[in-house]
Amino acid sequence: MTQPSRLTLSPPEPLTSSEEGSFSFYTMTERLPNICHKLIQENEFPEEVIGLLTRFSEEVRENKLSLLHHLEAPDFSQWDNYLKPYLGSTWLDVPWFFAETYFYRKILDIIGYFKEGELQNFDPYRSQKRKGLEMALESIYDLSDRLDAIDGDWQPSGCLMLLYFSLWGNRADLSLWSVDDLWSKEADSSEQTEIEKQQERLLIDDTERLVSYLALRYHKRIDIIIDNAGFELVCDLGLVDFLLGSQIADRIYLHLKNYPTFVSDATREDVIQTIDFLAAEQHPELSRFGLHLKNYLNSDRLYLCDDPFWTSPLALWEMPESLYEDLDKSNLVIVKGDANYRRLLGDRNWDLTTQFADILSYFPAPIAALRTLKSEVVVGLSQEQISALDLEGGDWKTNGSRGIIQAAFIPD
Repeated sequence: MTQPSRLTLSPPEPLTSSEEGSFSFYTMTERLPNICHKLIQENEFPEEVIGLLTRFSEEVRENKLSLLHHLEAPDFSQWDNYLKPYLGSTWLDVPWFFAETYFYRKILDIIGYFKEGELQNFDPYRSQKRKGLEMALESIYDLSDRLDAIDGDWQPSGCLMLLYFSLWGNRADLSLWSVDDLWSKEADSSEQTEIEKQQERLLIDDTERLVSYLALRYHKRIDIIIDNAGFELVCDLGLVDFLLGSQIADRIYLHLKNYPTFVSDATREDVIQTIDFLAAEQHPELSRFGLHLKNYLNSDRLYLCDDPFWTSPLALWEMPESLYEDLDKSNLVIVKGDANYRRLLGDRNWDLTTQFADILSYFPAPIAALRTLKSEVVVGLSQEQISALDLEGGDWKTNGSRGIIQAAFIPD
């Protein structure tokens, strides 16, 4: 595959959280401190950890960035270098993407995730992830029934449906919504009606182009940069089962976080536990779904990758050469979720009409981003769209009601 040039456009300034009234300001001053308090409620931490988390929730609102403490962490030196340009700055003054990724890294530092002891390798978000999976069980049954009906056959409408499921599974992002309010069983509707409903909420929809590309050629390798655990991960695994079972793809590589972050982001352990959960279910279609996935893992058709880059604060155009060369081998890279989309664009203040492909000139493979809008960064819109959305009122960039399936470098 021909390597494209690296970033060719001059990137604008990164988003920060300093502007009162912005979604990023709300995130740093309200959402993230509340996550600290929720962690205290949901976990039986020692008193020392509870005190540190409480003080940290106040630091994020008001104070300067503090250093990491546990030198034994494998990424300590990297984070030490990431921090150097921002020493002396407040949490609100540094780039927002850096602030968020560092916030979650600090939580692991506080609880002793990398330190030998009872909390070593402990996922502080595990109860939320598990609860999200269990509360979505009826939706998971529905998904497994649909997969069973497809039964390994290539169906363009089935692929379309699963891509939309994979997209809107993002509505279960646990860092933004409480799982108690996520799942309500709506009246059944036809597949076509469901697809039309999905399309109405998409600002950019390259799905049919993507499905045509998948259908017209054999794909030795497809990569998916995974976002959330829970129901969204199950939807992603449904897409995996469909693409491998229909022989559209020979191998699929899932790119995961190497430690817990952003509350619901999926790790290798989350994938393995989810597959075990599916395979152990009494619902026959669901159990078959889980066993398919186990077989793909055992037969080297499904790979789980957790490069440390995915928990760094870096833009995707700053990826290490080893990761670039790995993605260069892919026939298609599917990028899931809002935070991964922000990383694609460097979380910069791009003009909303900037073309997606112009920014992504640095990327080594055909790419498709599936993302619900939950932050202010988005590109590829027309001025007419922007004006109409602004007239509608509401926080359309951040409330999760709109989505995009946006592709670049897809061969005709």
